[in-house]
Amino acid sequence: MAERIVLEARSVYKSFRDPVKIDVLKDITFNVTAGEYIAVIGRSGSGKSTLLYILSTMDTDYTGDLIIDGSKIGNKSTDELAAIRNEKIGFVFQFHYLLNEFTALKNVMLPGFKLNKVSEAELEHNAYEHLKDLGIEKLALKMAHQLSGGEKQRVAIARAMINDPLILMCDEPTGNLDSKNADVVFNIFKELTESFNKTLLVVTHDLEFAKKTSRIIEMDDGRII
Repeated sequence: MAERIVLEARSVYKSFRDPVKIDVLKDITFNVTAGEYIAVIGRSGSGKSTLLYILSTMDTDYTGDLIIDGSKIGNKSTDELAAIRNEKIGFVFQFHYLLNEFTALKNVMLPGFKLNKVSEAELEHNAYEHLKDLGIEKLALKMAHQLSGGEKQRVAIARAMINDPLILMCDEPTGNLDSKNADVVFNIFKELTESFNKTLLVVTHDLEFAKKTSRIIEMDDGRII
Protein backbone atom coordinates (compact mmCIF):
# COMPACT_ATOMS: atom_id res chain seq x y z
CA MET A 1 0.00 0.00 0.00
CA ALA A 2 1.40 3.39 -0.97
CA GLU A 3 2.07 5.68 1.96
CA ARG A 4 -0.42 8.49 2.22
CA ILE A 5 1.10 11.92 1.68
CA VAL A 6 -0.58 14.35 4.05
CA LEU A 7 1.44 17.46 3.25
CA GLU A 8 3.61 18.48 0.35
CA ALA A 9 5.63 21.60 -0.46
CA ARG A 10 6.73 22.10 -4.06
CA SER A 11 9.31 24.75 -4.94
CA VAL A 12 8.18 27.16 -2.23
CA TYR A 13 9.92 30.53 -2.32
CA LYS A 14 9.32 33.39 0.10
CA SER A 15 10.86 36.84 0.13
CA PHE A 16 10.47 40.09 2.05
CA ARG A 17 11.08 43.60 0.75
CA ASP A 18 12.84 45.63 3.40
CA PRO A 19 13.45 47.87 1.36
CA VAL A 20 15.46 45.53 -0.87
CA LYS A 21 14.30 42.02 -1.68
CA ILE A 22 15.49 39.39 0.77
CA ASP A 23 14.88 35.72 -0.04
CA VAL A 24 13.84 33.95 3.13
CA LEU A 25 12.89 30.54 1.68
CA LYS A 26 14.44 29.14 -1.49
CA ASP A 27 13.05 26.20 -3.42
CA ILE A 28 11.62 24.28 -0.49
CA THR A 29 10.42 20.88 -1.72
CA PHE A 30 9.55 17.93 0.52
CA ASN A 31 6.61 15.82 1.57
CA VAL A 32 5.29 14.35 4.78
CA THR A 33 3.61 10.95 4.94
CA ALA A 34 1.02 9.85 7.49
CA GLY A 35 2.49 8.75 10.81
CA GLU A 36 5.87 10.46 10.37
CA TYR A 37 7.55 12.24 13.28
CA ILE A 38 9.69 14.96 11.72
CA ALA A 39 11.96 17.56 13.31
CA VAL A 40 12.86 20.74 11.43
CA ILE A 41 16.13 22.16 12.71
CA GLY A 42 18.49 24.99 11.79
CA ARG A 43 20.05 28.01 13.43
CA SER A 44 18.11 31.19 14.10
CA GLY A 45 17.24 32.95 10.87
CA SER A 46 17.45 29.79 8.75
CA GLY A 47 13.76 30.06 7.84
CA LYS A 48 12.26 27.35 10.08
CA SER A 49 9.48 29.44 11.61
CA THR A 50 8.70 31.16 8.30
CA LEU A 51 8.32 27.72 6.73
CA LEU A 52 6.03 26.58 9.54
CA TYR A 53 3.81 29.65 9.05
CA ILE A 54 3.44 28.80 5.36
CA LEU A 55 2.85 25.09 5.96
CA SER A 56 0.19 25.95 8.55
CA THR A 57 -1.61 28.17 5.96
CA MET A 58 -1.18 31.27 8.17
CA ASP A 59 1.07 32.93 5.58
CA THR A 60 -0.14 32.83 1.97
CA ASP A 61 2.35 35.28 0.50
CA TYR A 62 4.78 32.89 -1.25
CA THR A 63 5.32 31.26 -4.63
CA GLY A 64 5.18 27.53 -5.28
CA ASP A 65 2.60 24.99 -4.17
CA LEU A 66 1.44 23.78 -0.80
CA ILE A 67 -0.78 20.70 -0.85
CA ILE A 68 -2.54 19.48 2.29
CA ASP A 69 -4.43 16.19 2.16
CA GLY A 70 -4.39 16.23 -1.65
CA SER A 71 -5.82 19.75 -1.93
CA LYS A 72 -3.87 22.76 -3.24
CA ILE A 73 -3.92 25.62 -0.75
CA GLY A 74 -2.87 28.50 -3.01
CA ASN A 75 -6.22 29.78 -4.24
CA LYS A 76 -8.33 29.34 -1.13
CA SER A 77 -10.20 32.15 0.64
CA THR A 78 -9.42 33.27 4.20
CA ASP A 79 -12.50 31.40 5.46
CA GLU A 80 -11.54 28.21 3.62
CA LEU A 81 -8.02 28.42 5.08
CA ALA A 82 -9.40 28.92 8.59
CA ALA A 83 -11.57 25.81 8.12
CA ILE A 84 -8.59 23.77 6.89
CA ARG A 85 -6.52 24.89 9.88
CA ASN A 86 -9.25 24.04 12.33
CA GLU A 87 -10.00 20.63 10.87
CA LYS A 88 -6.69 19.34 9.54
CA ILE A 89 -3.98 20.98 11.65
CA GLY A 90 -3.36 20.87 15.39
CA PHE A 91 -1.00 23.50 16.82
CA VAL A 92 1.39 23.31 19.75
CA PHE A 93 3.48 26.41 20.41
CA GLN A 94 6.31 27.30 22.75
CA PHE A 95 3.80 29.33 24.75
CA HIS A 96 0.71 27.29 25.51
CA TYR A 97 -1.79 30.16 24.97
CA LEU A 98 -4.30 28.69 27.42
CA LEU A 99 -7.12 30.95 28.54
CA ASN A 100 -6.72 31.54 32.27
CA GLU A 101 -10.41 32.12 32.91
CA PHE A 102 -11.26 28.57 31.73
CA THR A 103 -10.62 25.14 33.17
CA ALA A 104 -8.15 22.75 31.53
CA LEU A 105 -11.10 20.80 30.12
CA LYS A 106 -12.75 23.89 28.61
CA ASN A 107 -9.43 24.96 27.06
CA VAL A 108 -9.16 21.57 25.34
CA MET A 109 -12.74 21.88 24.06
CA LEU A 110 -12.32 25.33 22.44
CA PRO A 111 -11.21 24.30 18.91
CA GLY A 112 -14.04 21.75 18.92
CA PHE A 113 -16.65 24.47 19.50
CA LYS A 114 -15.22 26.25 16.46
CA LEU A 115 -15.36 23.16 14.25
CA ASN A 116 -18.87 22.42 15.53
CA LYS A 117 -19.02 18.80 14.37
CA VAL A 118 -20.13 17.03 17.53
CA SER A 119 -22.49 17.87 20.40
CA GLU A 120 -21.13 19.65 23.47
CA ALA A 121 -21.57 16.50 25.56
CA GLU A 122 -19.55 14.43 23.08
CA LEU A 123 -16.94 17.17 22.83
CA GLU A 124 -16.56 17.24 26.61
CA HIS A 125 -16.21 13.45 26.68
CA ASN A 126 -13.55 13.56 23.93
CA ALA A 127 -11.66 16.35 25.69
CA TYR A 128 -11.62 14.35 28.94
CA GLU A 129 -10.36 11.25 27.07
CA HIS A 130 -7.49 13.28 25.58
CA LEU A 131 -6.53 14.55 29.03
CA LYS A 132 -6.68 10.94 30.23
CA ASP A 133 -4.43 9.77 27.36
CA LEU A 134 -1.88 12.35 28.54
CA GLY A 135 -2.19 11.30 32.19
CA ILE A 136 -3.68 14.59 33.41
CA GLU A 137 -7.40 13.87 33.69
CA LYS A 138 -7.24 14.80 37.39
CA LEU A 139 -6.48 18.38 36.28
CA ALA A 140 -9.62 18.62 34.11
CA LEU A 141 -11.49 21.04 36.39
CA LYS A 142 -8.49 23.07 37.52
CA MET A 143 -8.26 26.60 36.17
CA ALA A 144 -5.49 27.09 33.62
CA HIS A 145 -3.60 29.55 35.85
CA GLN A 146 -3.31 26.90 38.58
CA LEU A 147 -1.28 24.54 36.37
CA SER A 148 2.51 24.18 36.17
CA GLY A 149 4.38 24.85 32.92
CA GLY A 150 4.63 21.15 32.04
CA GLU A 151 0.94 20.60 32.82
CA LYS A 152 -0.06 23.56 30.66
CA GLN A 153 1.90 22.20 27.72
CA ARG A 154 0.16 18.83 28.09
CA VAL A 155 -3.22 20.57 28.12
CA ALA A 156 -2.13 22.44 24.97
CA ILE A 157 -1.28 19.11 23.29
CA ALA A 158 -4.70 17.71 24.22
CA ARG A 159 -6.28 20.86 22.77
CA ALA A 160 -4.30 20.40 19.54
CA MET A 161 -5.67 16.84 19.28
CA ILE A 162 -9.35 17.58 19.93
CA ASN A 163 -10.44 17.83 16.28
CA ASP A 164 -8.44 14.71 15.38
CA PRO A 165 -6.17 16.66 13.01
CA LEU A 166 -4.34 15.20 10.06
CA ILE A 167 -1.05 16.73 11.20
CA LEU A 168 0.27 18.32 14.38
CA MET A 169 2.56 21.32 13.84
CA CYS A 170 4.70 22.33 16.78
CA ASP A 171 6.87 25.43 17.12
CA GLU A 172 9.56 24.98 19.78
CA PRO A 173 7.13 22.97 21.97
CA THR A 174 9.81 22.32 24.60
CA GLY A 175 11.39 25.80 24.43
CA ASN A 176 10.04 26.83 27.83
CA LEU A 177 10.37 23.48 29.60
CA ASP A 178 13.11 21.92 31.71
CA SER A 179 14.69 18.71 30.43
CA LYS A 180 12.39 16.47 32.48
CA ASN A 181 9.23 18.06 31.05
CA ALA A 182 10.81 18.21 27.58
CA ASP A 183 11.25 14.41 27.77
CA VAL A 184 7.62 14.03 28.81
CA VAL A 185 6.49 16.04 25.78
CA PHE A 186 8.79 14.08 23.48
CA ASN A 187 7.38 10.77 24.73
CA ILE A 188 3.80 12.01 24.35
CA PHE A 189 4.54 12.91 20.72
CA LYS A 190 6.20 9.53 20.16
CA GLU A 191 3.15 7.78 21.57
CA LEU A 192 0.87 9.84 19.31
CA THR A 193 2.74 8.68 16.21
CA GLU A 194 3.24 5.07 17.30
CA SER A 195 -0.11 4.30 18.92
CA PHE A 196 -2.44 6.72 17.14
CA ASN A 197 -0.60 7.08 13.79
CA LYS A 198 -0.53 10.85 14.16
CA THR A 199 1.77 12.91 11.94
CA LEU A 200 4.04 15.43 13.63
CA LEU A 201 6.15 18.24 12.28
CA VAL A 202 8.19 19.88 15.04
CA VAL A 203 10.35 22.98 14.63
CA THR A 204 12.97 22.84 17.36
CA HIS A 205 16.35 24.20 18.51
CA ASP A 206 16.75 21.14 20.72
CA LEU A 207 19.12 18.76 18.93
CA GLU A 208 18.71 16.02 21.52
CA PHE A 209 14.96 16.16 20.91
CA ALA A 210 15.43 16.17 17.12
CA LYS A 211 17.81 13.18 17.14
CA LYS A 212 15.09 11.00 18.66
CA THR A 213 12.51 11.74 15.93
CA SER A 214 12.14 9.56 12.84
CA ARG A 215 13.41 12.15 10.35
CA ILE A 216 15.30 15.43 10.52
CA ILE A 217 14.94 18.22 7.98
CA GLU A 218 17.83 20.65 8.40
CA MET A 219 17.57 24.19 7.09
CA ASP A 220 20.24 26.78 6.47
CA ASP A 221 19.90 30.17 4.82
CA GLY A 222 16.36 29.46 3.60
CA ARG A 223 17.11 26.10 2.01
CA ILE A 224 16.76 22.50 3.07
CA ILE A 225 20.29 21.14 3.29
